[in-house]
Amino acid sequence: MPHRFPLLSEESSDKTPSLTMEIIFRLKVKDAMMTNLRTANKKDTFRVIQKVMRNNDISGVPILEDNRLVGMVSVSDIINALDRGYVEESVEPYMTKQLIVLEDDMPLSFAVSYYNKYPYRRFPVINKNKEFVGVLTTKDVLSTILNEMNNEITLLESQIFHDKVELPNQIIKEYIIKQFDFENAGHASFRLKKLLKEKEVSRKIIRRASVAAYEMEINVAIHSNGGKISFILEENSITIITKDTGPGIKDVAQVIEEGYSTANDWIRSLGFGAGMGIPNTKRVSDEFKIESEMGKGTTVKSVIFLEDTDEGE
Repeated sequence: MPHRFPLLSEESSDKTPSLTMEIIFRLKVKDAMMTNLRTANKKDTFRVIQKVMRNNDISGVPILEDNRLVGMVSVSDIINALDRGYVEESVEPYMTKQLIVLEDDMPLSFAVSYYNKYPYRRFPVINKNKEFVGVLTTKDVLSTILNEMNNEITLLESQIFHDKVELPNQIIKEYIIKQFDFENAGHASFRLKKLLKEKEVSRKIIRRASVAAYEMEINVAIHSNGGKISFILEENSITIITKDTGPGIKDVAQVIEEGYSTANDWIRSLGFGAGMGIPNTKRVSDEFKIESEMGKGTTVKSVIFLEDTDEGE
């Protein structure tokens, strides 16, 4: 029976508090994993590893060769060695070699889904160079989330929020965008499309605004630590603005080029990160502006002028 992780099981995901979900999407595996670990060599005997486990009160030991993960030995492996009489032998022929690993740069939400998918309580973690860097357990995930929740609540208590003030003939909508929240990314642009239809804006303009909003929303989800998207609908224009909290863009001119992307391999494997988001947004905009500061975040602004007639598109 797989070990169920309570925060993201199918039965409970819809009921999970939004703050908890936001934290899970914001954090990465490396933010929660254990790094001060006991490891062993594949030539070590089960007896040696048994002592390591007992002295450090742990239930699994990674087996490394040149800092590369080549296997794992668990308590059940030790028990088998004792029962079958090879406890004084090298672990190499018996250790678990087919391992399911996490990458340290993966979002924590991906790691949580592994606990529901596989019957394990811990997963080894490697970096982009395939080097072993840590282990992630359910205990690590929960303690990290609880600590982040405490920090978040403290921050929220220190902030004062003000309602947006709308001027005559102006409608303002604002939505939060969570990092790597691909399940909900696109909801804000859908709401904008619905609003423009209600206001009887031409189909051509709705299509352009929807493209800009979607690309900007996805861009924040993929490349930033999270942020917000705002829509300002006025008599003659729709303004779409995204503001994120970092990490910022080193070369703004470069991201406007088609095909340029800093997305990593697992983002690309999901079908995102083709490097067309910003170029597409600029193409459909009547006015376009992007400002960024390293470490502080990026602001993208798209303005699309409204037309009185529908050109039939």
